[in-house]
Amino acid sequence: MSKYYLFQDVKKCIGCSTCEIQCKNNKELPPGPRLCQIIQVGPKFIGEVPRASFIFMSCFHCENPWCVAACPTGAMQQRSRDGIVFVDKDLCVGCKTCISACPWGAPQWNQNTGKVEKCDYCKDRLDQGLEPACVSTCTTNCLKFGRVEDMTQIRRERHAKYIASLENSAF
Repeated sequence: MSKYYLFQDVKKCIGCSTCEIQCKNNKELPPGPRLCQIIQVGPKFIGEVPRASFIFMSCFHCENPWCVAACPTGAMQQRSRDGIVFVDKDLCVGCKTCISACPWGAPQWNQNTGKVEKCDYCKDRLDQGLEPACVSTCTTNCLKFGRVEDMTQIRRERHAKYIASLENSAF
């Protein structure tokens, strides 16, 4: 399992797609592959007001990734030290088996290179002590990245504040 987790505070996301744009810039991707993407849910009416939510989707870096198991050349790999799943482009032959194997659509086809791309949490940046590109440019700071245990604590604190706000508004 990946020791890292990328958390999105859905309540803060405005759907600006800065994360997608920065990801494409960082990875020098052409139109087509989207290693992370913002999915709009809604709008739906809450009372008389239309509301939409924006969900950030990227690779989940599964504990037992199907894409790695399906890859016939060993191009799709998982780092043993942190569980990050990535593509070794020198080994990728473009067979797209990993794309078919992933239930989340994380591996994406790059027609310019004839190879597969996928989110690798910007492992080159992580190895330099930096955050993934999508997190570093999030305009509302709704994306957080870190160790699983730290992100779990952030989620707990966020939920506790929400519960407290409900209790305070009841008085």
